[in-house]
Amino acid sequence: MFESSQLALFMLATLTLNLTPGPDMLYTATRSLGQGRRAGIASAFGIGTGTIAHIIAATFGLSAILSYSAFAFMAVKYLGAGYLIYLGIKTFRAKAKIHLGKNVAKDSTSRIFWQGVVTNILNPKVALFFLSFLPQFVDPERGSVALQLATLGVLFDISGVSVLLVIAVAVGHASGWLENRPTFWRVQKWFTGSVFIALGARLALADRK
Repeated sequence: MFESSQLALFMLATLTLNLTPGPDMLYTATRSLGQGRRAGIASAFGIGTGTIAHIIAATFGLSAILSYSAFAFMAVKYLGAGYLIYLGIKTFRAKAKIHLGKNVAKDSTSRIFWQGVVTNILNPKVALFFLSFLPQFVDPERGSVALQLATLGVLFDISGVSVLLVIAVAVGHASGWLENRPTFWRVQKWFTGSVFIALGARLALADRK
């Protein structure tokens, strides 16, 4: 279904993007700091569960678009390219450090899990990101578009949950180090922004069959 080089590129991009500090990582880290690793792990699985809803929506939505109009599908890809470049520029302009607050309300593990699910499902940026990111790795000539999108979405989710689990376990020990390493955050910011822009440019400039 996928060329090995294409799949390798997808996984590299996926891992890079999932390592980007953002709401999901901040939520997981904050819960881990405030209530321990178990709370952080519950957060990670809650976020991963919520992502499944976006995978389903992207799979059926984009498949319908492609079936209806190849031109519309290409338009989505170009809009996605612009959005990815926008994310890169926004990342460059963001503060080069995230604050990991330690004062957080105590909740049960199940409540934390469902908070992660709901927060992720109701975040329109996740849906928009899926619509912009996944299509550039899909080739309608290599089989079912729906199956390709679903496979890529699941791989993205597995990567994301894995990263969040590592964060949940490690952030308590590393929080002091991270809080006092501005150089780390500056390098991370520029590297991540460059990845977003490169992905957007690749999508916009790729040859069309």
